[in-house]
Amino acid sequence: MRTKLPWKSPRLALAALLIVVSGGAALTACAPGPGGGKIDARLAAETDEFLKQYNTMFQSVYTPQGEAAWVASTDVTPEHDEERVRAGKVFAAAVGDEKVLQKTLKLLEKKDLLPSIQVRQLDRILLNAAESPGTIPEVVARRVELEGQQSSRLDSYQFCLQRDGEECRVPITANGIDNLLAESRNLEERRRVWEASKEIGPVLKEGLVELREVRNAVAREMGYSSFFALQVADYGMTVPEMMELLDRFLADMKPLYEQLHCWTKYTLAKRFEEPVPAGLIPAQWLNNRWAQSWPGIVDGVDLDPLFREETAAQIVRHAENFYVSIGFSELPPSFWKNSDLYPVPEGSSRLKNSHASAWDIDLTGDVRSLMSVEPNTRWFGTAHHELGHIYYYLSYDRPGVPLVLREGANRAFHEGIGELISMASMQIPYLREVGILPEGREIDGMQWLLNEALEETVPFLPWSAGVMSHWEHDLYEGELSPDEFNRRWWSYVERYQGVAPPATRGEENCDACTKTHVNDDPAQYYDYAIATVLKYQLHDHICRRILHQDVHACNYYGHKGVGDFLKSILETGRSRDWRELLREATGRDLTTQPMESYFRPLVEFLEEENRGRSCGWREEGA
Repeated sequence: MRTKLPWKSPRLALAALLIVVSGGAALTACAPGPGGGKIDARLAAETDEFLKQYNTMFQSVYTPQGEAAWVASTDVTPEHDEERVRAGKVFAAAVGDEKVLQKTLKLLEKKDLLPSIQVRQLDRILLNAAESPGTIPEVVARRVELEGQQSSRLDSYQFCLQRDGEECRVPITANGIDNLLAESRNLEERRRVWEASKEIGPVLKEGLVELREVRNAVAREMGYSSFFALQVADYGMTVPEMMELLDRFLADMKPLYEQLHCWTKYTLAKRFEEPVPAGLIPAQWLNNRWAQSWPGIVDGVDLDPLFREETAAQIVRHAENFYVSIGFSELPPSFWKNSDLYPVPEGSSRLKNSHASAWDIDLTGDVRSLMSVEPNTRWFGTAHHELGHIYYYLSYDRPGVPLVLREGANRAFHEGIGELISMASMQIPYLREVGILPEGREIDGMQWLLNEALEETVPFLPWSAGVMSHWEHDLYEGELSPDEFNRRWWSYVERYQGVAPPATRGEENCDACTKTHVNDDPAQYYDYAIATVLKYQLHDHICRRILHQDVHACNYYGHKGVGDFLKSILETGRSRDWRELLREATGRDLTTQPMESYFRPLVEFLEEENRGRSCGWREEGA
């Protein structure tokens, strides 16, 4: 079957042809061609000069864009939003410049004669250009404007627990919503706060519809079937390959998830003194707005009281000390000076983005984190996670890695490293060593494992690999109608998570829109699913092969061998293929086997706990 390529330029037609031939992977070769051809010294010198010029240009537009986005996220005002849009337009025009595209494609025609590191850079330049092709500058500019507007709506939104007409009587922060869901045993109050968390959806729906159109237009200009396909290309994979991988994750972990689901609905029914649901768990029963994690259900593992004597600053210092103990350097002074780590002081009029994040402003060491740290267990783990990104940045921000390759081996590697250290921060031996868990305080190992499964891992896969990834696939790849946004969303929530809303949610809502990533990190949520699988694979290797410790009680703290292992992964940036890097590091391809092995004792425990109970649910979205 021939593929029609409606292109204006012969060079861009070649780009589309290459994408189609490679199955949508967009030139992912990283070594001299099949014939192992001899390097052409003259061509390599010409390519080297082009790459030097490109990298200089890239940093010159990357840094102002990063600065503008940082200011707009930490101090939300119309003026800062406008500056973010202006800087974004300059960046998009530079990386998508048609001359850059033409030169890159010309060099890639002879990639068999070039060193692999040059080919990797050219591939990345082409993928960067695909985000903002200079052949459609008006569409690219419109995308930047719309994304700036959407981020502003998201960052400046005031959640409200009680309204009087249009007036908000009881405002509430995102942290306040999370805290109420964690603490309240009043189901009516829980329903009100859950519904308040969804009120931002209608505000964002129209913007998302517009964004879908321009994002797809940008991707299709470079020959991709959709914006979702363009983002998947980061992995050198096609859309069907990605969806098959995610479905395999779900199938592998389904037996454990079904047992956890059953145990949870019986436990919460008892807690709230309600009849056990026949199938689906009511969303307001769970302590997370999206049911992506299920914290606070297991008795005897709440560590929040242990953090009452800690300050928010000490939480972040604990995280830094962890990395220093395994051989990393202390964070640069500029990190502490430039980061925005704590909640906005009460009474301040300043608004900031409420989602924790890490930033590499200039690709040469200006690293920052945006958080709202409070002294509790959740922020303890989050601080360790975010510094994982920071130390990843610092590891590859060095002369040995070309500027355009100063990224994670893939996007999931960045998340996976952060999640790995967050997981390590919750290991009991580490908590004892740093004085969080006092001597004499005993923890039931099975209850601890149960809590880890609920709070950190197992419900997250149906959410990330199931709901989010399949809904965004349908949004972009399937051109999902706005009249079906909510119905499709809840069909996936029911199918994959076994969760139901308090009442029918009509199409005037957009409950998918309430998730930050749908707006700000679109069509990439499978990153987190892959990262979840990856962290258990890395953890298994560290515990068994480096530390020779039990995977359930493994303490990285103070072990330089762990740091050396992590550095070998982090320092290469994107200069090596992620599959090769993973195989070299752990001896195998990406697999759920270490995760399944880690939780195997829990499956046996839950099967006994659930004996005689009515488990499972009818998958309405199947």
